[in-house]
Amino acid sequence: MAQHAPKFRFLLIQAFHLSGNTRYQLRPMQGAKESMLMNYADFSHLLTDVAWEVHPGATDPHGNWPVETREEFCIVGASRLPIVKEACASGKYNAIVLLGGGDPGFPEAREIGRRYGIPVTACFSAQLHIAAMLGNKFSVIDLSEAHNMHLCDLVVQYRFKEKCASVRNIHFPLPRPPDFKERPIEDEKQKAQRGEKSEMLETAVAESVAAIEEDGAEVLVLGCSGAFWLQPFLQKRLAELGWEVPVLEGYRSAIEQAKTLVNLGVDASGLMLPGDKPKKWRRKKLV
Repeated sequence: MAQHAPKFRFLLIQAFHLSGNTRYQLRPMQGAKESMLMNYADFSHLLTDVAWEVHPGATDPHGNWPVETREEFCIVGASRLPIVKEACASGKYNAIVLLGGGDPGFPEAREIGRRYGIPVTACFSAQLHIAAMLGNKFSVIDLSEAHNMHLCDLVVQYRFKEKCASVRNIHFPLPRPPDFKERPIEDEKQKAQRGEKSEMLETAVAESVAAIEEDGAEVLVLGCSGAFWLQPFLQKRLAELGWEVPVLEGYRSAIEQAKTLVNLGVDASGLMLPGDKPKKWRRKKLV
């Protein structure tokens, strides 16, 4: 009996690939596909019904360290577009999931996907859409000052300004030159996993409580992929404090949003993302 093609055929595309043995790595850049996804055990159950592959992203498009600045997000976003285009043209996938908390190249990747009728999702965008379904206001818990401001821009660009209570900075910057060991994120993650005190987790708890009590947040969003590991720990700690608040992270949100769009048979509006020669055009657009 012939086997049916899988319902979900996804390509997960990393924002970038760091070459060599750089000391700024936060995740494996090669090896088994499962090892290339941070916190894979936390969301692996969502991929059991998906035929999926991982693309590592372009190699060092911005430098040999993680991305935080607007300049770096722009460079990395542009480097991801040829990968998206090739994946869409291949016919192998029915959705593209862009990994990374700052969504580099997402609007342009959606435009490419629209030409092929393929939905494209991204971590921060997916979280905001889900957060808006779960409560009246959300707050973003994020890692560093420059990254915070990039996410503030995305909140406005994605038209969620009225839903955003705040963006809060726990000040654990990504490993970058020259002070790459300022507040090492990987060490904090390992401490939490061993059941030891993690200052990163403690700060995230404190800022989350402040977002709830002071800012009016009813949902919490983790802004950077370097903070996604916090989700199960933060959810548990807040529940122990009595706060019945959802805590979202990007990988799960983007994967589930991709499934929803495939199930609905939609990608993006041709009015929002018109092709080169649309059949119909509008004389006036309202902002």
